[in-house]
Parts: sequence; C-alpha cells; structure tokens
Amino acid sequence: MLKEFKEFAMKGNVMDMAIGIIIGGAFGKIVASFVSDVLMPPLGLLMGGVNFTDFKFVLSEAVLGADGVETAAAVSINYGNFIQVTVDFIIVAFAIFMMIKAMNAAKKKEEAAPAPAAPPAPSKEEVLLGEIRDLLKK
Repeated sequence: MLKEFKEFAMKGNVMDMAIGIIIGGAFGKIVASFVSDVLMPPLGLLMGGVNFTDFKFVLSEAVLGADGVETAAAVSINYGNFIQVTVDFIIVAFAIFMMIKAMNAAKKKEEAAPAPAAPPAPSKEEVLLGEIRDLLKK
C-alpha cells in the first residue's frame, strides 16, 4: 500500500498540481498586498479618506464595565472587509484569466504553425534522367 501511494504521489500530475498550489498561494498574497496596500488607499482617499476595512454595521455596541474595561466585545457585520476581499478576488481572477488567455494564444500559434513543406516533386527531366541512369546500370 505504501509503495502504491509513493507511485501515485510521485506522478508528474500530482507534483505539477502541488507546485501550482504553492505558487498560487504566493501569487494570492502578492495580489492581496497589492489591493490592500496600493490600490485601496488611493481609492479610499478619492471617496473622502475612508478605509474600506473600517466599514461595518454594528449590531450591538461593546459593553464597558464600571472600571472602563470592555466586558463584552461589539458585534458587527464587517462588510468593508468583504469589499476588500471581493476586489482581491476580482483582480486575481482577471490576472489568471489573462495568463490562461496568453497560454492558449501561444498554444494556438504553435498549432497553427505550418508543417514543413514537402520537397517539390522532381521535374519531368529529372525523372527521365533517373530512368536513363537506371537503364545504363543494367
């Protein structure tokens, strides 16, 4: 059973998939950083200096004790974070779409490349000279 699992795990497709998942995770982190650190701050500034992750709908306020210490945390729906994650997803999906589109175009270009042309058929003179040569050999 261990041998069969080793054969399965070492197949090319499984290794390719594992590499793709690792690279995809790293790519996701890059895009998330791009969106949260580069794209959203100017967009928030254009909207009046707001930070999207601060958008929330408070269901119940935090409860403070007599000494001013928070005894119960506020309950809220953080829809600003949802907006941020949605923008992340759209950018990642678009980047992957463009990558796949480029790969398909390259594959199509490779398939569309004409096969090497067959050598031209010998002329009548060449055929006749070949027949004469063969007769002289006999």
